[in-house]
Amino acid sequence: MSRVSDPIDVAIAGAGSVGLTLALALKKADPSLSVAVIDPRPIASVKGDDRASAIAASARRMLVRLGVWSAVAADAQPITEMVITDSKLRDAVRPVFLSFVGDVEPGEPYAHMIPNETLFPAIAQAALAAGVREISGETVRIFDADDGGVDIRLDSGGTLRASLLVACDGVRSRLRGLAGIGTVGEAYDQSGIVTTVRHELPHEGRAVEHFLPAGPFAILPLKGNRSSIVWTERSIEAKRLVGLDDFSFEIELARRFGPELGEIRLDGSRSAYPLSVQIARAFAAPRFVLAGDAAHAIHPIAGQGLNMGFRDAAALAEVVVEARRIGLDIGAIDVLERYERWRRFDTLEMAATTDILNRLFSNDLAPVRLARTVGLGLVDRLPGLKRVFMRQAAGFDPNEPRLLRGEAI
Repeated sequence: MSRVSDPIDVAIAGAGSVGLTLALALKKADPSLSVAVIDPRPIASVKGDDRASAIAASARRMLVRLGVWSAVAADAQPITEMVITDSKLRDAVRPVFLSFVGDVEPGEPYAHMIPNETLFPAIAQAALAAGVREISGETVRIFDADDGGVDIRLDSGGTLRASLLVACDGVRSRLRGLAGIGTVGEAYDQSGIVTTVRHELPHEGRAVEHFLPAGPFAILPLKGNRSSIVWTERSIEAKRLVGLDDFSFEIELARRFGPELGEIRLDGSRSAYPLSVQIARAFAAPRFVLAGDAAHAIHPIAGQGLNMGFRDAAALAEVVVEARRIGLDIGAIDVLERYERWRRFDTLEMAATTDILNRLFSNDLAPVRLARTVGLGLVDRLPGLKRVFMRQAAGFDPNEPRLLRGEAI
């Protein structure tokens, strides 16, 4: 059995956006840290997919600080307005019950939409340029922690010694299972259909969320006369819809899209993903932590999935770097528990919020519809409360990590 390298400080399993952002944040804050990312695919070969991501204002501040934003700004579409409707599919008119207009700070929209095919390569290139080491063509087969570090055995049979192992290997995290960490949550009988459309009229930066009986139908603006669609349906119906030919799919899409932006056409592939809420029972163990989807999965109703992963990366980078600066062992459980405490409440709060919203709005009972209509109307008439909601959607929090304030660690 061969050792892959000399001992390193932080090994990150999973070269997705969260894992690479964590690696980049660590190297930017402390270039002397040795950081390796382990993934089956060469980082430079992964171009991202044809979906798009909503990047909250706080996450944008982090990407600016990390030197990534300049590479994605040209393709970043500001969301200048958010409109919420609540109707049945057959309703001819969809009245607006709630709208958010304006910036959370002067000149700073609460979110941007960025194509993943732009976002991921920019993060990857910045990480490699910062000196993050790439161990490609490998996955972690098993690991074993002791007082001095963690031994990581790779699929090739080689081993790696690190002070800390971070699992960023997705919602079905294999490493989470190897660590003996269970999860709580449940699968929804829903799937999220994701696609992109081109439309006749300009969206002017407006995002729309139609709450329909099967679930939310979100229209999220992209650069040009294009929008990203995140469409929730019952799983059996989602499977049927994705299997339709393009013409039939466009008809179903247009029924939900509405006439406001004129004629629409598909502008990319379509896919469906099962939806669930899932939270790891623990985020940390000796010399091991979870981040991103490995730690939590939530309903996309609020568009916060990737932003939560970015918050994990910012918090963990700050905890690790500060511990190292004062001479602490970065893999010690008392150090890692600070990260867990920091992220757990926010994660549980967001998971509960999205779960309640999904159950409340994916419901066609008349009393429930009346209650939510009254509630939305009340919020729309209270500017102070609306501003609180906007700042939450932007990811602003008094206890947020420094990177999310745009500050160096």
